[in-house]
Amino acid sequence: MRALNVAVMIIGMAVAGLGVIGVVAPSVLLDFGKSLLTDNGLYVVAAVRVAIGVLLLLAARNSRMPRTLRVIGLVIIVAGLLTPLFGVVRSAAMLDWFSSQGTAIIRVVAMCAIAIGAFIVYAIRPARRSAI
Repeated sequence: MRALNVAVMIIGMAVAGLGVIGVVAPSVLLDFGKSLLTDNGLYVVAAVRVAIGVLLLLAARNSRMPRTLRVIGLVIIVAGLLTPLFGVVRSAAMLDWFSSQGTAIIRVVAMCAIAIGAFIVYAIRPARRSAI
């Protein structure tokens, strides 16, 4: 397996892992999000999102589902590019609104992260070859 595929697989496992944290301890995930609400924090988040999106685009060709991974990669890149435009105040307001909705909605969104991470891990693995 190529190093790029391994990197994307690790990203998928990290996304799923963050989802597990969100299901088990939503407050930990919210505290982590609040710790990133600085100008520098938003730039770091933006850079990480763009880097992950680019990795998905580059690894998509050798995956089970190249089109789907390309779409996910492009969505993540766009989200990364838009992140700094929201600014700290607007991002904090969005996080406050999200946290005020209760833990059930946080857990549902975290389960979506688990599903997306698991999908990325599945899609990046090479297809099994049949003996026939």
